[in-house]
Parts: sequence; C-alpha cells; structure tokens
Amino acid sequence: MKWKITRNFIFTIVFVAISVVIINIISILYVISTNSFFKVVDSGNNPEEFARSFEKDLYEKDGEFKLSKIGAEKLEKSNSWIQVLNDLGEEVYGVNVPKDTPKKYTPFQMVNNYKYIETKYVNFVLEKHLNKKHLNIIVGIPSRDISRIILTYSQNNIKKTLNKVIIITLVIDSVVALGVGYLFSRKLTKPISSVLWSIETMANGNYSLYLKDRGIYEEVFKNINMLADTLRVNEVERKENEELREEWLANITHDIKTPLASIQGYAEIINDKDYEFEEDEIQEYTEIIYNKSKYIKDLVDDLNLSTRLKNNTIVLDKKKINLVSLVRNIIIDILNDNRYKNRNIEFESNEDLIEVYIDSILFRRAITNLIFNSIVHNSEGTLISVEIVKKDNIEIIIKDNGIGISKSDLKHIFKKYYRGTNTGEMHKGSGLGMAISKEIIEIHKGKIYVSSEIGIGTKIIIEIKQN
Repeated sequence: MKWKITRNFIFTIVFVAISVVIINIISILYVISTNSFFKVVDSGNNPEEFARSFEKDLYEKDGEFKLSKIGAEKLEKSNSWIQVLNDLGEEVYGVNVPKDTPKKYTPFQMVNNYKYIETKYVNFVLEKHLNKKHLNIIVGIPSRDISRIILTYSQNNIKKTLNKVIIITLVIDSVVALGVGYLFSRKLTKPISSVLWSIETMANGNYSLYLKDRGIYEEVFKNINMLADTLRVNEVERKENEELREEWLANITHDIKTPLASIQGYAEIINDKDYEFEEDEIQEYTEIIYNKSKYIKDLVDDLNLSTRLKNNTIVLDKKKINLVSLVRNIIIDILNDNRYKNRNIEFESNEDLIEVYIDSILFRRAITNLIFNSIVHNSEGTLISVEIVKKDNIEIIIKDNGIGISKSDLKHIFKKYYRGTNTGEMHKGSGLGMAISKEIIEIHKGKIYVSSEIGIGTKIIIEIKQN
C-alpha cells in the first residue's frame, strides 16, 4: 500500500516535469520563430531591410550621385553612413563616411570586411543598377546597436545536437523529479504508514498506542488516538462485564439450584405415602415451595424485563398518575410484608397531588427496586426516607443513614449482573435490579444520580420532567 502511493506520486511528478520541459521547448521555438532580435530602433525594421531601404533613396543628377532628403535623415538619425562604389571598387559617392574607411576595395576586401573585420560599424553590402551603371553600396550601422555573427553549420549536426539537448534535458529533469518526488513522497507517505500501522495494530486488539498529533495529518492522528482510547475503555468494560456476567451466571445458577432443591425435597416429602402429615406441616411445606418458586419466577422476570429493555421492545403504557399516591402505596406494600414490617421507612412530599404521565407498572418496579436496595444492604435499624419534591422538575429522593457504598462498588452499581460486596443472605436478588431501575427511568426521559459515603449512608435522586 505504501509503495503504491509512493509510485503513483513519483509518476505524477515525473509526468508533470516532462510536460513542463516539452512546453518550455515549444514555447522557446515559437518565440524564436516569430520574433527578430535584430531590430534597429529608429527604423522599426531589421538591419538588412534598413540597409536595403537606401537603394531607392540613391539617385543620379547631372552626372552626380545624390541621396534623398529622407535617406539623409535616416542616416543622421541612426548615426549610420553610406558609401557608393563603382564596378572597380572605387568610391564615387559617400555620406558620413568615417575617415579611416578605404576609398577603394578589392573583391576580397569587400567579402572580408563584410564577414570578419570588427569595427565600430557593421557593414551591409548592396548592389544597385542605376542608369546602366553597376554600383555597390556599403551601409555602415553602429555596432553598439547591432552585431553580426557568421555561423557555419550542418543541418544534420544541428538536428543531432538538438536531439541530444532534449534527451539530456529530459533525463536530468526526470532524475531531479524522481529525487524530489521520492523525498516528497516519503514525507507524505510516512504519516500514512503510521496510520496504516495503527489501524492494523487496533485490528489485532492492541489499543495501547499513541501517535504524535502534528503535521498535515494532525486531525487524523488525534482521531486515531481518541478511537484507541475509546476502544481501550470499551475493551476494559467488556472484560469487566464478561467477568461480571460469568460470576452472575455462577451465582444465579446457584440461586436457582438452591430453591429448586428445596422445592424438590419438600415435594418428595409431601408425596411420601408412608408418612402422615399434620395440616400445619403441609401448610409449612407448601408455603416454602411457593416462596421458592416465586423467587425463581422473580429471577426469570428480571431476566425477561432486562432483555426487553436492552432491545427496546417495551411499549410504554403511559397514563396520568398521581406520583405521590403511587410512591406512598409502594412503601405501604413493603411495610405490610412480614419480612419488612420492622423496617423504618419515612415518606414526605411537598404537594399531595403531583400528576405525571408514566407507565405505572414499570415505574413501580423501578422505585421498589431502589427501596429494596437500601433494605437489603442495611440493618433493621437503618432509617430510609423517601421524599418527593416538585420544583422546575420533579425529584424523588431515596436516602438512608446506613453503611454506605464503597467507591469501587459505586461505579458498578448500575451495571448488569453486579452484586455489591455487602449483599446479605436475606435477598441476594438477580443482580439486575439497579440496572433495570435505571433503564426504566431513562425510557421515561428521566435521570438518576447516586452518591454515598461509607458510614454515612446513600442518597439516590430520580429526576423526571413535568409533563
């Protein structure tokens, strides 16, 4: 994956570099082919055309050669000079001719001066026939404005040289592009390699990684670190829940086996035809069987309700209910149970009528579980108070002055399958009661908070919105 990204990036760099070179070469050739760099500022034409323009400016009058007014002005303006030679190479007419200029030329001198001799002027040689006279015209233009280069070349050599230049340029640019592309690709793909490594590491179940969040991929690294932290926390919670579930399964199996053994034992005794039972004995045994079977039924009901809450398959049957009456009746029912008749439970409300739309059966289950939590984990002398306060929202406060809950237990109190370390033998329960209560309150759009201190007691606050 890393080399694929690198390869594609390098190919892109090379392609761009080659394209730029080709475009540059085409542009240079176009500029050369469409422009002349040898221009005389004064004439607006190239030097050859400027020199040839004097052919029409030269004329003969009364046996003497003359230069037109326009021609004279052009010479004056360009600081140039003109020399007219007859067919013997002798000067017959001149304008602005420098003093050191020869008055007579041999054919060799004409060619040599034109091609090789460097002076203050660049000479252009013209030929003109005037009145049946053959004339040679030399036009001298200052060399500060122009210069002449004589090239002797072979077309084949030029083609070969151009091909070599193009090939060498392409090779050099390609090498440079490859080097630069490789360096840039390394810089770009190195962070991607870290990303791929981190993903592979997390896929293998290792979430204890950290990437330095800097550079152009800073946000990516931050998100990966956050993901690793989340997965690490989830993994810890998953293992804790798995341990709790396994422990819960072992406990619940024991809790079911124990009453089942009692039910089976007492049923066998009652079924013994060789033994005559007193009526009070039969009453005692059947009551035990009933209580044990009810205990098993409650466990199964908790499991069923917990599963339905988890899967969101419960449809709330909301009705307008007087919350004060509902909570008061829950407390009365608990105190009417012989097992809890000696418990000290107080109830208070700042209003007698507080109407809410709730599923009364489920809400009763939640409040009952929370009150039983205080009963189960504390002695008979513990004071349990239940208070309803109507403010902006409605609060149900359940608190006790019991032994309290340790910090280690408090953070697990709403986890499924969790049983506190101080659970008594009187009512072990399913380990689902607190979790069920929390889920019931939350599906009613409510919130629940728990605070506790060892030796001081526990306080539970349920907050629900007014309808």
